[in-house]
Amino acid sequence: MSTLSTKAKIISVANQKGGVGKTTTTINLATALVSTQKKVLIIDMDSQGNSSTGLGVSAQARTVTVYDMLINPNMVHYAISKTNIPNLDIITSNTSLARAENELANHISPAFCLKTALEGIKDKYDYVFIDCPPALSFLTINALSASDSVLIPLQCEFFALEGIHNLVKTISQIKHEYNPALEVEGVVLTMFDNRNSISGQVESDVRSCFKNLVFETVIPRNVRITEAPSHGKPVLLYDLNCAGSKSYISLASELLQRNNQNEIRKVA
Repeated sequence: MSTLSTKAKIISVANQKGGVGKTTTTINLATALVSTQKKVLIIDMDSQGNSSTGLGVSAQARTVTVYDMLINPNMVHYAISKTNIPNLDIITSNTSLARAENELANHISPAFCLKTALEGIKDKYDYVFIDCPPALSFLTINALSASDSVLIPLQCEFFALEGIHNLVKTISQIKHEYNPALEVEGVVLTMFDNRNSISGQVESDVRSCFKNLVFETVIPRNVRITEAPSHGKPVLLYDLNCAGSKSYISLASELLQRNNQNEIRKVA
C-alpha cells in the first residue's frame, strides 16, 4: 500500500454527453492505479449504477448507497464497499439516487452534500474518482463542487468538440459559483478507430484546440473493453494483454506523471 498524503485527490470524470466512456474510464483507470500501490475509491454518482455493475457489485449488495450518504453524510463510512480488487473501494448507486435532488432541495447547502460527506474519508485514499451522470444536474454539481479536478473523456466522433465546449463553460460556471479551486485534469480521447478518418480528424481538432490539456494516451475502440462489464470486471482483469488494457495502463502512468509534476491545467 502507498504512503497516503494528507488527503485524496478527488477527480470527477465528467462529460454532459452520454456514451463517451466515463464509466469505462473510471473503473479501468482506477484499476490501473491500484496496480501501482495506490488506494482508490470510486463514487458511482449515476442512478444507472454502471460503475457498480462494472465492478461486479450486485444490486442486492448495494444496501447503503450514494443516496444514503447524500441524505446523511455521516453514513459515508457505511456506504463504502470493498470490491474484488485489492485497494479499490466503491460507493455504489441504484435508482434511489434519482430521488436525491427533490429530497435535498431544502437543504441549507444542497450543492455541498457530497463535499461534506467526503471530508471524513479523504485521508484514507490516494485518489477518489466520481463517475458523473451525463447531464448538468444536482448530482453533477455536487460532484464538481467536491472535486479538485475534472477528467473529461471525449469520444472521437463528429460532435465531440461541440460537447466539450459546453462542458468547459459548465466547469467555469461551477468555479465561479461553488468551487473556485476546480481545475481540469485533462481530456482523454476515447473510442478511437484508426480505420475511420473521422477519429483522426477529431483528434487533430481537439489537440489543436485544447493543446496540452489532451492526454497523449488515446483509448482505442476495442471489443474487449465492451465485453468486460458484462463479466463484472474491468478490462484489465478481463484481458490484460488487449489494446484497451494497455491504453488504460498508459493513461494511469501519464496521470501519475502529471500529478507528480503538478501539471494540473487551470480553467480560465
